Amino acid sequence: MDDYNQQAADFIFRENNASGRVEADSIDLHGLYVEEAERILEERIRADQRNGQTHLYAIVGKGHHSAGGVQKLKPKVEELCQELGLRYETDEDNTGRIIINLQGGEPIPPSHSGGYGGHHGGQQHHQPQHHHQPQHHQPQHHQQEQQNDDVGQVLPWILKKLEKACCVVM
Repeated sequence: MDDYNQQAADFIFRENNASGRVEADSIDLHGLYVEEAERILEERIRADQRNGQTHLYAIVGKGHHSAGGVQKLKPKVEELCQELGLRYETDEDNTGRIIINLQGGEPIPPSHSGGYGGHHGGQQHHQPQHHHQPQHHQPQHHQQEQQNDDVGQVLPWILKKLEKACCVVM
């Protein structure tokens, strides 16, 4: 059953982060269990660092859909950032979004990101600077095609497995 949970989590994640749904410098973790979100975010952070990205917006939600309205993803994202030695802060315009500096410096995104005023309040964790690495980008069009192909191949299989699992349970 863990395999099915993993496949469902991957599908939800791909749908939430499909091209055009979020900006290239963002990752939407809505709908994922805390452990899944942590794994996926760490993979994304490491990949973005290898590609020379300077920052990442982690969309963690405000906890509206959690029991008691308590944010569950945000504390885990903050913990992961601390473990990786990255500075971060809650976006002052959207408390359901964390700005992560992938280079270890101040968690301020580029000015073209729209609306972030550069306020330095909130949590910050001072760590040594990481070296900048060259950028290597895969063309956006190719990524979208690959994602569409993956979804087209995996979705029918997941639905069949879920249907069988549901029927077995009933």
